[in-house]
Amino acid sequence: MGTIGSQANKVIRAYSNKIAVKFGDKSISYRTLYTRAMAITSFLKRKGLKKGDRFGVLMSNRLEYVELDLAAAYGGFIKVPLNYKLHPNEHKFQVEDANLAILIGEKDLINPIEVEVESLYVGEDYERVLAEYEGEVVTETVDENDIFAIMYTSGTTGNPKGVMLSHKNILAGALSLSLVCEVNNQDVIGHVAPLTHGANFLSHVAWLHGTTQVIYNKFNPEDFIDDIARDNVSVIFLVPTMVNLMIQHPGFDPSKMVGVKSINMAGSPIAASKLKLALEKLGTKFVETYGQVEAPMCITVMPRNELSNRLESCGRTGPFVEMKIVDQDGKELPTGEVGEIVCKGPLVMQGYWNNKEATEKTLVNGWLQTGDLGWVDQEGYLHIVDRIKDVIISGGVNIYPREVEEVLNKHTGVKETCVIGVPDDKWGESIVAYVVPNGTEIVDADELIELCKQHLASFKKPKEVYIVESLPKSSYGKILKRELKKQHLEAVGVVKE
Repeated sequence: MGTIGSQANKVIRAYSNKIAVKFGDKSISYRTLYTRAMAITSFLKRKGLKKGDRFGVLMSNRLEYVELDLAAAYGGFIKVPLNYKLHPNEHKFQVEDANLAILIGEKDLINPIEVEVESLYVGEDYERVLAEYEGEVVTETVDENDIFAIMYTSGTTGNPKGVMLSHKNILAGALSLSLVCEVNNQDVIGHVAPLTHGANFLSHVAWLHGTTQVIYNKFNPEDFIDDIARDNVSVIFLVPTMVNLMIQHPGFDPSKMVGVKSINMAGSPIAASKLKLALEKLGTKFVETYGQVEAPMCITVMPRNELSNRLESCGRTGPFVEMKIVDQDGKELPTGEVGEIVCKGPLVMQGYWNNKEATEKTLVNGWLQTGDLGWVDQEGYLHIVDRIKDVIISGGVNIYPREVEEVLNKHTGVKETCVIGVPDDKWGESIVAYVVPNGTEIVDADELIELCKQHLASFKKPKEVYIVESLPKSSYGKILKRELKKQHLEAVGVVKE
């Protein structure tokens, strides 16, 4: 399959004068990208970094992300992207856990971290280094199975785990995305989601085709549409939260997105009713993929020409992975039965950094235990039910929050929802729903409970519905159910053990 560096060299030779990356008013060609990446690689080598050593990246979306990807690829280093929206204490854990040799990024983000690590600030310092090492070339033997990146999970159940991804893992994901998003060398790939995770996987598609990448450092639903129209963006990655904000914005103008061919939507589930609305407004532009950091993006893929007919599925198994549904004992289940989704193949991570116990628990005989529940229909399409840890058990019966959320989202006045299970003396757990209105009409709690009674068995309807202005989310736009549950229990005076 090759390495990121070997793939990048092919397009650099073929498209040396083509714009490789654009950020704000700055654009650089593939030739310049190569020169700058080699300069920073040489700098890191002179600093004493050897193959397999780690450097951190801590900044908002910027052009330097792409250069540092290539520096890691050329030098055989391991890139550790740190989410700039996290707290300095969370950054400290990751810096120490990965034993970073150097941290490259924005001064205002690096300085609050109370840890001793050499730093290089982007801006004048970074450009000075590039000028000093310009023209130098580094030659390092890199294999497709070498680790390219350590990407930390969200850490919602304790300290985050460092997912080790090889060059092969990254390219398997890039090839999968390239196929399902129908990318060619005429496309312009836009990045508005954080380049620390999902958007970065799409970024690597550029090494397959020589596409131009345009980087944005903020998402505003109205301005964003104008930006991608101006820059002729044709392929982009968006999380469902961004899609919802965009299509429900009062100033949304679908005509400004006529040049967009593929919108890769992933990162968290989207309600079928909201997806239907998005399709009605934009047509067959959405490509849905399901994956995890441990298996980047493409465990399953749903091409844009199929999505409108299968709103409740996330597609068939991707090209570089095997997938099956298993019971608690690891036995494969028949078609239609709900169990845990497991997968293996070139897409699946090498393990967790410095965490043998978690690796052995998650990779069982080569199969990644995703922690997601789902079932596969007769035609091979996966239907995700919920996270195993989020299942509500009421009166001895399993209730899947996502099923209730799908019904609540049918209300035209609802922007987004979250359903949780809370302690109940009689039933073990009872169902509580939190709902965020979209502002188009009045949303009433009793009306929403009645809506659930019309579509679900009585025991599945929420006991209580709270109308709120917002829901707690991660920096990647995922609703944090555990945080919401914690807030709820504190609000009602229940002390959680």
